[in-house]
Amino acid sequence: MRILLLKILLAIALFLLFNFKFIDQALAAEISTGSVIFNANCASCHIGGANILVEHKTLQKSALSKYLENYDTDPIQTIINQVQKGKSAMPAFKNKLSEQEILEVAAYVFQKSETGW
Repeated sequence: MRILLLKILLAIALFLLFNFKFIDQALAAEISTGSVIFNANCASCHIGGANILVEHKTLQKSALSKYLENYDTDPIQTIINQVQKGKSAMPAFKNKLSEQEILEVAAYVFQKSETGW
């Protein structure tokens, strides 16, 4: 009975290990793609999470929370809206980037804002 239980626990552990590994790889690929898109389209004004035009409106979590409406309740969608529509000095990217590219940039900005630029 103990051997059967041990085999079941081992099978569960291996299943979880492989699933988390693939999930991490998929997330890393999305973040990496977001980084490339960010560097090509956003970094000229937001290098390192800064803002060269409006100094206090950075991509730091505290600034995003302060200046983007609904950031605290739905951060990814809020970043997506900002990228799509633009605002003030920031141009809209809805016609320049695909929906997938905007999602990837939003995921990248969110991840960097959470972990610190």
